[in-house]
Amino acid sequence: MQIHYLSEDNSILNHFLGQIRNVNVHNDSMRFRRNIERIGEIMAYELSKKLQYKSVEIQTPLGIKKTTEIKDQLVLCSILRAGLPLHLGFLNYFDNAENGFVSAFRHHPNNDDYFDILVQYQAIADINEKNLLLVDPMLATGQSIVAVYNKLMERGTPKEIHIAVVIAAPEGIAYLEKHLPENCHLWVASLDEKLNEHSYIVPGLGDAGDLAYGEKL
Repeated sequence: MQIHYLSEDNSILNHFLGQIRNVNVHNDSMRFRRNIERIGEIMAYELSKKLQYKSVEIQTPLGIKKTTEIKDQLVLCSILRAGLPLHLGFLNYFDNAENGFVSAFRHHPNNDDYFDILVQYQAIADINEKNLLLVDPMLATGQSIVAVYNKLMERGTPKEIHIAVVIAAPEGIAYLEKHLPENCHLWVASLDEKLNEHSYIVPGLGDAGDLAYGEKL
């Protein structure tokens, strides 16, 4: 797996990452969503450098200009519900992408720390021979992304696979490296220290879905 760490050099990305972590602004869900969206835009720009392009000629009011445009067909897929603001950020840049949405959540059958991943709802375009961009804010254990990946592979075979996450734990990255193909690209805005005993990222930011849309039952 090819891993791209985006926050190693100082940029406005780190400014937005700091805001989404800050407990003093966590009560402003609109600001949280907008910052996740802006992080998605920055990640989309960086990811765009790895796509394939074709030469085109553009008619301007005063002549012809040779330039390039994206050659790849893109399918942008997010994991509900936390992935929606990140999805929007990517879609702001890849506005011609087809779209997909999949639900995945931690199911605690014994009401303890053990959980499995349930993947239920999915609505996605044809992914055969296209570039699949799978986005989710948090990469904790990695089980959700692998479960969604396995479900999507039942629908077809993409040409390339790019996975984009805002915050990742080392354990989750190791899990993806073990269970996903070597030719996948993993884009990480920020790498954190570890998972705690409840499999939450430390220092992390809390529950991204709750911060964006309110607490769930």
